[in-house]
Amino acid sequence: MLQSEIPEIQTDETSGEALFPGEPICGPHSALVDPTLPLLAQSWQRDRIVLGDHGRFDPRSKCSAGQLAIDLVHDDKPALTRIGAARVTLAYSPQTLGAAQSALIASAAAKGWPVAGDNESLALLTLAERIAASEIPVLLEGPTGTGKEVIARFVHRMSARKDAAFLAVNCAAMPEAMLEGMLFGHRKGAFTGAAEAREGLFRAADGGTLLLDEIGELPIALQAKLLRVLQEGEVLPLGATKPVSVNVRIVASTNRTLASEVQAGRFREDLLYRLNVFPMALPALRTRAGDIAPLAFAMLLRHACEPGMPCWISQSALDMLKAHVWPGNVRELENVIRRAILLAGKEPCIGSEHIVFDQKVRPVDAAMQEAGEASPTPSTPSRSGAKSLSDVAFQSEAKAILSALESHNGHRARTAQSLGISERTLRYRLASMRETGLIAKGGKA
Repeated sequence: MLQSEIPEIQTDETSGEALFPGEPICGPHSALVDPTLPLLAQSWQRDRIVLGDHGRFDPRSKCSAGQLAIDLVHDDKPALTRIGAARVTLAYSPQTLGAAQSALIASAAAKGWPVAGDNESLALLTLAERIAASEIPVLLEGPTGTGKEVIARFVHRMSARKDAAFLAVNCAAMPEAMLEGMLFGHRKGAFTGAAEAREGLFRAADGGTLLLDEIGELPIALQAKLLRVLQEGEVLPLGATKPVSVNVRIVASTNRTLASEVQAGRFREDLLYRLNVFPMALPALRTRAGDIAPLAFAMLLRHACEPGMPCWISQSALDMLKAHVWPGNVRELENVIRRAILLAGKEPCIGSEHIVFDQKVRPVDAAMQEAGEASPTPSTPSRSGAKSLSDVAFQSEAKAILSALESHNGHRARTAQSLGISERTLRYRLASMRETGLIAKGGKA
């Protein structure tokens, strides 16, 4: 469905409340929408989102290009479903209200907007919006995979340059000679292989924004040329004798600490001062617990949420995601969700048995000792040494059980309740895990 095809369905007389972020909600979805309003009432959200109730949208709403319609539905079977590029259906029940709030945040961030459910992330986006209104360079620092390019695009979208180009280049991805020509352009015959002239990314982004990703990897010689662009607003293409004026907003990102790179002699101090007008530090995902569930639903919405594919994430799976330390940050989370979609197959919901991490969630020795079980050994092979999807799912389920045991200090009744299974089933699963070698034999069942 195209953006212009969002239906303007008339409301009936009994449920004609306007369901818009930023306005009081007294309708049938207040339990879902009211707690989520502070997260959706940001200036970059209010004009993009139209909320509906079971297919009924307020007749006063005029859905234009770039807007997103989110249809809220009460249903015992929760599901997040994409209907074309500009409409999403969110079905939920009172029992899944917490997950539905995360799904609503994810839905509102469709089309590449930032996903923010944590107060720290919201504060960062508010700051980014204020910076976007200026013309100062932006320096984004943070671990790999924390979403620096998403913030860079957000700054561009919120700036007066939003209708011009946004271009990105990874400074660590190519040799110095090639990078110089790509950034600053070159004349025909400027070097061997230069069969024709190229304008370069600075000129191509004229009037817009250029993201210099991994700027800490920029060769020292090119740092001097970049400094001139920031100081004088002009570039000198390779082989040219006259500089060319450019008007480009620079956003630089790095997973290094540039102050340390200056001390090590790998980064120019004067360039750092030019870029460091207003630095923004992006924290690791493990410190933004409120973002994990919304991001998981955002990944699900991006890669699934269609008929015959998973359309929901169970609470037990979300609990596993929140317990992980995420060394790979948001990129790792996307890998986990895509893997879970594959393992779930045609199941409508991703469960804890479908969550497989790149690394162990965390040590479970203490919990297992209190439960009377021996700790699992990293070298323990899977059932029959096989590598099938069923084996992966079995190991994932075992990790979920061990993680729950740890979080409940080995108390089996509370563990079984949190996993939504009976104590008898938990005992059976633990016995099964011992038989297959996932838990060393000798502990009591």
